[in-house]
Amino acid sequence: MIELRGNAPASTRTRRAALTVMTTLSALSLATVAACSDGGSAAVPPGGGDAGAQAADPYPNAPVAAASDIPAGSVMEKIKKRGELLVGGSLDAPLLSQQNPVTGQVEGFDADLGKMLAKYIIGKPSVKIVNSASETREALLSNGTVDVVFQTYTITPERAEQVAFAGPYYVSGLAIAVKKGTTGIAKPEDLDGKTVIAGANTPAIPAIKKLAPNAKIVTFGSDPECVQALKQDRGVAYVQDQSLLVADGKSDPGLQVVGEPFTTDPYGIGLKHGDDQMKSFVNGWLKKIQDAGLWQEAWKRSIGTVVQGPAPTPPAIGSVPGS
Repeated sequence: MIELRGNAPASTRTRRAALTVMTTLSALSLATVAACSDGGSAAVPPGGGDAGAQAADPYPNAPVAAASDIPAGSVMEKIKKRGELLVGGSLDAPLLSQQNPVTGQVEGFDADLGKMLAKYIIGKPSVKIVNSASETREALLSNGTVDVVFQTYTITPERAEQVAFAGPYYVSGLAIAVKKGTTGIAKPEDLDGKTVIAGANTPAIPAIKKLAPNAKIVTFGSDPECVQALKQDRGVAYVQDQSLLVADGKSDPGLQVVGEPFTTDPYGIGLKHGDDQMKSFVNGWLKKIQDAGLWQEAWKRSIGTVVQGPAPTPPAIGSVPGS
């Protein structure tokens, strides 16, 4: 069992004890994303948009691609000439991609991977985050508004018909959150006949329909909206990636995660559909940072600050349908 760190009063320790996290890779994930994300699609405000370039390089030993790895006319060359990587992502995903209100920088596991990819292409971690929602990611990639998506983007065969996925780079699983003190809900079948909250356009919706076919599902566009709806009793439970729910529970003692994750959801790096050149390039970069221990370092700086134990083994690249 993985324990959450930190000293806390008894009530918080009780809540934490309820957060039974899988010791396998699929349960260790902590974040957003085919999780909910902010509903806008505007660039991050000054101070956060070019976070990688404005802040000191957090990974000075991260690799930089050789000139021969960036063919003329490729998307990679376009990014390098532009001088920044446009990333579809979040500003409100704890431990994954969250804007620090003091520094203005975007911090977390996904954010750091984005910075390292930018450095690999450009030579510096220059990133502009375009705030995307789960229902807008495909369009942002298709129309070229963003180059990549780092946003707990679960790989599915259906989504792979619209976008290309590099990776997977992380594995999560759906779990259930309730208001603290709620009884009678421990597994997805317990949701049958009840009103359940889920993120719009996320894998939680078909999973609920399959395991609790009589549940009434209400959806919201971002994780904060989903959590707020749960606190307002607009549903008795919230189904989302366990990663994100544990992060939510860390910041809100009124939230409790119950039961075990009941799915396995691999996260991919979203790319424009059909761009096999960019996909191969990103997969090559991902393998390099894994072999160099930088993936593990990014995990320790973010997820590992909350979850005890060593960094997990990264999932095998190309190991799931759609990747």
